[in-house]
Amino acid sequence: MNAFSEEPIRYAVELDLTTFEFIDCLKRSTLAERRPVDQPETIEKMLRQAQVIVTARNPSGVLVGVARSITDFAYCTYLSDLAVDEAYQRRGIGKQLIQQSHEASGLHTMLILLSAPKATTYYPHIGLQSHPSAWFIPRQ
Repeated sequence: MNAFSEEPIRYAVELDLTTFEFIDCLKRSTLAERRPVDQPETIEKMLRQAQVIVTARNPSGVLVGVARSITDFAYCTYLSDLAVDEAYQRRGIGKQLIQQSHEASGLHTMLILLSAPKATTYYPHIGLQSHPSAWFIPRQ
């Protein structure tokens, strides 16, 4: 059991999350490896164009987890970013962020995400189903 295991976590939809807080949380998770944390203008656009941002904060108000989604609120929700501070992992925060993101965008939507390489075993563990194919055009 880690030192944070007894701390209650507060979840909220925060569409006004600051770029600084988001980048800081990304750096404390493993997601910064795959996000443009050295480009605050890109991060700002990512935040402002998202329709659903669910946060997890410790009792001191420090951001310890975030889920950022793009949705049409009718058919699909793409959960683009799921980051949990490494010191707070293995407490169900990621699972709760996913659930609250899905609820905020509508449980009637299909929630879709692409797994980070290190998280491929995590998602089946919390009940997500795998899809056999995903296709993309790389950034240019």
